[in-house]
Amino acid sequence: MAGEEKQINEFSLTLPSEGGRKLAAGWLWLGIASLVGAGIFAILLVLSRTPYIQDIFPWVDFFHMALVVHVDLSVLLWFMAFAGVLWSLNSSNRFLGVGWLSLALAVVGAIMIVLSPFVAAGKPLMSNYVPVIQSTFFFTGLIVFAIGAAVLVLRSLVAVPPAKLWRGGEGSIRIGFYAASISTVFALIAFAWSYDIVPDVFDSTQYYDLLFWGGGHLLQFTYALLMLSGWLWLANACGAKMLLTPRVASGILLLGLLPVFVAPVIYLSFAGDMGAYMEQFTDLMKIGGSFAPVPLGLAILYGCLVTPGTLETTPQRAALLSSIVLFAIGGGISLMIGDSNTIITAHYHGTGGAISMAFMGLTLHLLPRLGYREPDLKWASRMPYVYAAGQLMHIFGLMWSGGYGVQRKVAGAAQELHGFAQTAGMGLMGLGGLIAVIGGIMFLVVVFKAMRRPA
Repeated sequence: MAGEEKQINEFSLTLPSEGGRKLAAGWLWLGIASLVGAGIFAILLVLSRTPYIQDIFPWVDFFHMALVVHVDLSVLLWFMAFAGVLWSLNSSNRFLGVGWLSLALAVVGAIMIVLSPFVAAGKPLMSNYVPVIQSTFFFTGLIVFAIGAAVLVLRSLVAVPPAKLWRGGEGSIRIGFYAASISTVFALIAFAWSYDIVPDVFDSTQYYDLLFWGGGHLLQFTYALLMLSGWLWLANACGAKMLLTPRVASGILLLGLLPVFVAPVIYLSFAGDMGAYMEQFTDLMKIGGSFAPVPLGLAILYGCLVTPGTLETTPQRAALLSSIVLFAIGGGISLMIGDSNTIITAHYHGTGGAISMAFMGLTLHLLPRLGYREPDLKWASRMPYVYAAGQLMHIFGLMWSGGYGVQRKVAGAAQELHGFAQTAGMGLMGLGGLIAVIGGIMFLVVVFKAMRRPA
């Protein structure tokens, strides 16, 4: 009986049959491909903003074009692709063909997004959450990808696993994944709602900022819920003592979903006031975004530190601790945001880096469970610390520069780096960014070596 209770309270997921695992592996390949493309553009982005080296890249339009592709690949496509991995693992084998259809649509949309700068000329717009290129080809790709994501989410809501798999710690993780599906439905509705209410009197960048503002904020709750559920899974994998019972953990995850239900109230109350509409969603994320991560993160971090044996570095533990630290710093920086400068960039590099780090850790944990080889433990254990160290340097460089008024989304001479402090801050940003890219390359090498042939 004691052994059964211990098993019930383990925060790990029972994987589906071979069909579900193959579908999850397909979404993982899409995510890895997105990271490869994002990494290429990340190198160009960092070099285009690094003092002295930036003189080699004098084209501001090049910076903006690279930034559009990099952000869409590293955030929207990578995060949603890995969401596809987790939702596929959290589903039964019902409607498996629909799952493959959603993946096919997402792949086609992703290819069109990547090719759009070369196929159809268009103006790059650095709109928040989803930067765009003003061309029919790009928007067609974005819509196709969104349809694929919508089909994915709807399947995850109806292909529910048997009730016996929702017990104990496993049930907590499933609740977190299911809550993320619900949050994504709200985000998709928000995008459509914004399209209906946002007037077309604004200039292009303002229009797309408003269009993606509500849904973009709600997607952050989706990513956070997936990350938090992943933290529980990784903590269990590295043997950390869980101070939370499954029931409490489930309650905290549901608390993390609660803010999304405020979104319809915002739309109904502030549809005619775009300024208030944006402010309300910003406040919703600032306040509601801490509901679940703070208690869950503190409990997991304490469990890692007090459990004997967890001081030994494993890929799961390294990724878990790195993710928690990055999210805590990124969340803390959000309280310092004032003007539109690089402090905002530092904030989302912290939180976004934390989500990405959790997904990387889960990837390393899942590889042998999806039929691939065990990753190289030596390099897989070092990778999270390299990536996190680079991101922290990148973040602190952006904070330093933002304190001296350096603006975001600019490059080259437009940065106006007149003093030593501004130049040093952006230099630290550049060095940290390159180290983070090295960490990302380490991750890709480890993953490709494990995935190149079945175990």
